[in-house]
Amino acid sequence: MWSRRLLLAAAPSLVLSRAAHAAYPDRPIRVIVPFAAGGNTDILARILAARMAERLGQPMVIENRAGAGGSVGAELVARATPDGYTLLFGAGGPLTANPVLQVRLPYDVERDFRPIGLVGILPMVCQVTARLPARNLPDLLAMMRARPGQVTVATPGNGSAAHLALELLMANAGVRASHVPYRGGSAMIPDLISGAVEVAMVELPSAYPLHRDNQAPIIAIATEQRSPLMPQVGTFIEAGLPGFTAGSYGGLLAPSGASPEVVAALHAALAATLGEAAVLSRIAEVGAIPSIEAQRSPDGFAAFLRQELTNARRAADLAGLRPG
Repeated sequence: MWSRRLLLAAAPSLVLSRAAHAAYPDRPIRVIVPFAAGGNTDILARILAARMAERLGQPMVIENRAGAGGSVGAELVARATPDGYTLLFGAGGPLTANPVLQVRLPYDVERDFRPIGLVGILPMVCQVTARLPARNLPDLLAMMRARPGQVTVATPGNGSAAHLALELLMANAGVRASHVPYRGGSAMIPDLISGAVEVAMVELPSAYPLHRDNQAPIIAIATEQRSPLMPQVGTFIEAGLPGFTAGSYGGLLAPSGASPEVVAALHAALAATLGEAAVLSRIAEVGAIPSIEAQRSPDGFAAFLRQELTNARRAADLAGLRPG
């Protein structure tokens, strides 16, 4: 039996242990963005982190760790101490495309990460240089059929979500084009404006400023409904490609060993932040689609990731892509 003296001696350490546990977070939190600063994933992460930090009472410091299509940053978080102080702001590249298209990936999405919540979806669009006469997707597909393998299509990189969408488009429409991979979405903008490349498959937030300024029109969006940002632009589905949707996304994850208490604290702050009208408005303003409430929970985000991975494998099989 425990003596009164032993219980009294143990009490201070028990109190301290509980207090330390309840104090999360008690220091700044690193949020790893696996791409360069200024990109769409980075912008979404910064919108979220600024308001989440106020709710958590500690800074959320964005750290950009680009490389290998997002795998470098993702691996860093997968190997981090699971104490809630190193998180991943994940995206379609490292969490969906890379597991399908890269061999010997240094992490496993389901095994190594604990989803916190989905923040927003970044829909894919088809954009053309202003010099190209095609002003809708059927016209562009007709051009690709007339010039098989000659129309140049830029993407932010080999194995990117945009590359996967391009391959799926070519497979579904029965056309061929010349894929021109770049190192990131911003790198291809000068060539698209000049006409050095004719078409781009890219996320809406990257494409919209050029479309708005009449430098490179968007001719189709890969969503079920038209975007309120540009209601005059038709969808891939309207152009005769049933069910064609594509895009990337941004969401928060912790290493898989994170405690239920840490996950609960992060989820509560994320859900409350995404409940703010100003935050949702800001996400929409940059061209992203805010997540729905069900996707903002750990279980909801996990289900979303599983479905995205299934869709990516199906798309890769349809397009004949193999891991490389």
